[in-house]
Amino acid sequence: MKVHRCASTHIRKNGKQRGKHSLHLYGYGARKRENEVSGLFANRKIDDEPCELTSRVSTSKVAETKRRLQQPFHESERVDVVLATNMISVGLDITRLGLMVVLGQPKTASEYIQATSRVGRDENKPGLVVTLLNIHRPRDRSHYERFQIWHAAFYRDVEATSVTPFSPRAVDRGIAGITVALARLGNQNMTAPIRAADITQHRQQLDIVADIIAQRAEMHDAELDKAAAQNLSCQIRSRVTDLLNAWELIATEKGQLQYQQEVGSAPPLLYNFLDPELKNQKPEAQKFKAQRSLRDVEPVVNLWVVNPNNIEEEE
Repeated sequence: MKVHRCASTHIRKNGKQRGKHSLHLYGYGARKRENEVSGLFANRKIDDEPCELTSRVSTSKVAETKRRLQQPFHESERVDVVLATNMISVGLDITRLGLMVVLGQPKTASEYIQATSRVGRDENKPGLVVTLLNIHRPRDRSHYERFQIWHAAFYRDVEATSVTPFSPRAVDRGIAGITVALARLGNQNMTAPIRAADITQHRQQLDIVADIIAQRAEMHDAELDKAAAQNLSCQIRSRVTDLLNAWELIATEKGQLQYQQEVGSAPPLLYNFLDPELKNQKPEAQKFKAQRSLRDVEPVVNLWVVNPNNIEEEE
């Protein structure tokens, strides 16, 4: 698609200077078909005062802008235009958003997909994404030349996430979910949602779960020497065994237990990382944390800045 510059002819109306094309769009609201009471377009005055979703503004202002973005058009506190960085790539789930202008091609395909998916989230209200590419950047020019082909299959260009298997933090975040999933799906008698309490009857059979995960840990890195691989395997086996024992203890104490809050009133085994109820549980129950999203695995951390004179800096 070729883009041509519009002529610089301007027309004044109501004391304001308008381009002839903007005047053409301005009159769309009055256009109706024959015997039509109301047209397809509405005359709306867009508020020209933009807000920001960037790191230049405080967290409280960002939260306030998000709240105002959710307001319908007829509300006085609504926001019509927002200037944003890539911070909108995640966590901005507002169905009202319908138009996005992307300035330059982001560095990664995943960032581009995540950011542009913020608009048109309502199936009854499609969105429009306009990408403005810089002719002086080779990467932007490449995307322009292959624009249609690349967009037809851009998911295949999503970059792989860098993860170190069986690193301490990776184990902390994923070991409980993997252990419960293998136990639940590997034993048909425990697959039903409310069968989490049946571990008291099948505990000895679940030792194979520890064997499977430990074997996978030992084989995951060919560069590890035999002693290091066996040491890692023993650590993982001990960790999984401890989880299975804690699970059996929880089931014995509570009597009824389900994997997550699915049916009935039986308490769940698994909790989200940021579930407020988690801190009220016993230590053995707090081991069973499984993320539903990779965004929600770390709590909020407060940061206070102190200058060399030991005086706390204001925000």
